[in-house]
Amino acid sequence: MQNISLRKNFFLLITGCLLSANAYSQASSSHQVKRDTVVIADDNKFRVMTNSFWSNWFMGASGGGEIYFGDHNKQMKLGERIGPVFSLYGGKWFTPGFGARILGYYGQVKGVTQNHSYSTGEIYDASQWLEKQKFSYYQFRGDVLFDLMSLIGGYREERVYSLIPYVGLGFSGITDKPKRTEVTGTGGFLNRFRLSRAVDLTFEVQGTLFDDAFDGELGGRKKEGAMATLLGLSYKFGKNNWDKSETMVIRESYDDALLIKLRDQVSALSKDNDALRAQLANAKNQSMTEIVVENKIIAAPLLITFPINSSKLSNEVRVNLGFLAKVINSGAKEVVYNITGYADQATGNNDVNIRLSKKRADAVYQALVNEFGVSAKQLRVDYKGGVGNMYYNDPKLSRAVLTIAD
Repeated sequence: MQNISLRKNFFLLITGCLLSANAYSQASSSHQVKRDTVVIADDNKFRVMTNSFWSNWFMGASGGGEIYFGDHNKQMKLGERIGPVFSLYGGKWFTPGFGARILGYYGQVKGVTQNHSYSTGEIYDASQWLEKQKFSYYQFRGDVLFDLMSLIGGYREERVYSLIPYVGLGFSGITDKPKRTEVTGTGGFLNRFRLSRAVDLTFEVQGTLFDDAFDGELGGRKKEGAMATLLGLSYKFGKNNWDKSETMVIRESYDDALLIKLRDQVSALSKDNDALRAQLANAKNQSMTEIVVENKIIAAPLLITFPINSSKLSNEVRVNLGFLAKVINSGAKEVVYNITGYADQATGNNDVNIRLSKKRADAVYQALVNEFGVSAKQLRVDYKGGVGNMYYNDPKLSRAVLTIAD
């Protein structure tokens, strides 16, 4: 009889626990959770979202005057040395602070010569055997642009003035005979004034370095130079601004009255369970038939972070995956764990982020299966590409893989 009583009490204990869990579940699920969605704009003026390859393109044209510093040109009046210059260019801004352009350039050199190179035939100063010199040349080059205002002061779409230093490398060729072509370097400052969302006024001051023999005369110097100023307009195509990153936060909460009610229900159920346990402990006959309790262990969610633009697992991460694998292997075999890869949407374009998030999820999957012996049937791989800041407004926590049970 005592054995029967013990079994009865044990049955009551198990039944009470199940009823407690069911009652708590019904109490919780009968009330809607309040969900508030809050969008937080990133106030870091140096952080923007990257655009697609086809965004932030521009083209422009400008014209002005140039002075060439040749071997004998300093003996000529300054105003007589100014020649016309024109340029046409197109380029792209990759970030608010860094861009590039390709430029075509036409210039005309005016100076004096003693050896008749590119001479017009007109005598300038017979006492010094100087004749007037004039020739035209072209230049094709690539420039790297640095927007100092954005680099120092952060991005601001409606900024009126920007100072943009640049350096370039290309080749220049004389169109008159004898023709000559050589590699030339250029540096300068582009002053940009915003007229509208798409149109800017530009004023450039630039210097170009030539070989000493470019103008046909050798004066004992290795290099000669030219200085030019140009005024022009620049047009920006399509999407030409940069968006601030945003974080969506979903907050969940219960009413205070509901929380008090749930606590009271849990307290009452806990007292009932304690009473059933006491009955079982007081049973005199301790002989029991073998009881088999099914293992229902479920591993807690695990967030694995990666360095920027990387899908390589560190040794520290592998240690944590080993702990996770032990729990999965010793737990319920019917539980399936989702492995979801993410990337930081503020870094890289959409295609790169999709590929990177997939590689991160695959790296975790391969480690769990091949290194720690987790059954592939218990794992499901997914990837989300680039996402906003998921936790604590920290982009590092979005360069991650999240493992969580269904």
